[in-house]
Amino acid sequence: MPSHTKAAWRLTQTLMQRLAFALLVAATLSLLTVTALATFGVLPWLEMTARIGDTTYDAAGRMFQIGATALAVMLCFFLPSNGRIMALETSHRRFAINMEDVARAYAAAHAADRAGAFSVHSEFDAVRARLAHLNDHPDLGTLEPSMLEVAAQMSYLSRELAKTYSDEKVERARAFLIQRQQEIEAFETRLEKAKLVCQELKHWAMRVDMDESVARSQLHRLKDDLKTVLPELDQADLPRGPRPVAGPIKTAAE
Repeated sequence: MPSHTKAAWRLTQTLMQRLAFALLVAATLSLLTVTALATFGVLPWLEMTARIGDTTYDAAGRMFQIGATALAVMLCFFLPSNGRIMALETSHRRFAINMEDVARAYAAAHAADRAGAFSVHSEFDAVRARLAHLNDHPDLGTLEPSMLEVAAQMSYLSRELAKTYSDEKVERARAFLIQRQQEIEAFETRLEKAKLVCQELKHWAMRVDMDESVARSQLHRLKDDLKTVLPELDQADLPRGPRPVAGPIKTAAE
């Protein structure tokens, strides 16, 4: 439910409760007055006839008037507790609204403190500087001075937190994280390239191993073929030519 719808519903509920409160008090006073005057004979009693089965009650109007008056008086005893509940709900809503305003003012003072806007160290001067900053803030002009003072004191108490998480340190940490993220992305890119190169070399080595296996098998087959052919060549009867006659070697001078 939107905030403006909730506010309208709360306002309508409060108005209806106050209207019912006023009507009940007025009705009770009227019944008391009429019943008291009827008792002393100034006004007549309410005339009404009621029948239950075969029995007829001629004084039913008087009994109804007295009963309605007694019921209205008893209901009035619940009005103080209802008023306290309404006052408690109103104070709770006011407290919630005040806390929201204080939180908003504290957020503005804490943001200025993180930005390094306050350089004084004494408590009185520091709170006064924060209060002056909140008074000059364009979005907090409608707040009460007591709320701004509470927010300034809260900001002073959390000054160490603002110093630890100052805008400069946060920006430096953010820049460091961005740099680390970029380094991680660059490393992941190089890692992907290395995986591709490794996969390519793996496939290449597998092809070389397969080629070596094929060449080795062909070499073994060639050796087996040679083992089969060489004995046949050794045992074959080949024709032999005339052998030269050995004699003394004569020189040209002889």
